[in-house]
Amino acid sequence: MQKIIVLNPKGGSGKTTVAINLASHFAVQGLRPTLMDMDAQGSSTRWLSKRGMEHAAIHGIASYERNSRVTRSFALRIPQECQRVIVDTPAALDPQRMPDVTRDAHAIVVPVLPSDIDIHAAAKCITDLLLVAKIPRHEQRIGVIANRVKKNTVMYRALMRFLQTLDIPILTTLRDSQNYVRAAESGIGIFEMKPYQVKEDLEQWLPLLGWLSQKSPAEAQPIENRAAVDVPLPTPVPAPLTSIAPATPAPAPAELQGVGSAVPAVNLVEPAKPQTKPHSPILASLPAWFTRQS
Repeated sequence: MQKIIVLNPKGGSGKTTVAINLASHFAVQGLRPTLMDMDAQGSSTRWLSKRGMEHAAIHGIASYERNSRVTRSFALRIPQECQRVIVDTPAALDPQRMPDVTRDAHAIVVPVLPSDIDIHAAAKCITDLLLVAKIPRHEQRIGVIANRVKKNTVMYRALMRFLQTLDIPILTTLRDSQNYVRAAESGIGIFEMKPYQVKEDLEQWLPLLGWLSQKSPAEAQPIENRAAVDVPLPTPVPAPLTSIAPATPAPAPAELQGVGSAVPAVNLVEPAKPQTKPHSPILASLPAWFTRQS
């Protein structure tokens, strides 16, 4: 099971849009995703309520709710058949909560908008992930998305320059498209819309999906897709010794012929028992069964 965290304490950065479309993609792929909504606004939960029965199933968990009739662990349980968990985090997330929120995460996606305020907030967010949540940079579990961008603008170029200074992977840039609004209103993702309507948007998701596939745990990969995984072949089990006929001794090398006595054939069916005698008074005084064992 792969756990994906969509995180940015800055509100309005597009976390819910990214989370619901990831859930939509994994549902179409048959991976039985779970969408966990941590935001008290409940935007992801509301989107799930709009999905019809004809669409691929997505299990929803409203973790912001408190139900006194069941335990907390029961309310947050994830179905066993689930292979992807997408967590939509709330705005204004306290940095001290980041270690708990990001625990066991295989990937952390940070959407950033092209504005000076969002750039400053993203810098602090990534600093907190590295220093407070203690996500090692070399593991490259953190990836940035430039969200709702309009290329060939001053702020877009400023955003890209900033992202390149972070030494954090820039996964993709998502354009400011009304397709996301139309899909959300119907309880679906762009992966469930007609391809000719969202062709340009789908192409922008490919780098992100490719990066996430590299973060998947090995056990979540289908068997037929594990070509790159080295699976050791089973070690052949040797046949029992009793089924092997006595081997004929191989002839000695020419340079050793005539040296010493001939080596007798070894009876592998029933090894010869060594004829030993007690060589000390102490062994002679031990019981007969011990003498036979020696």
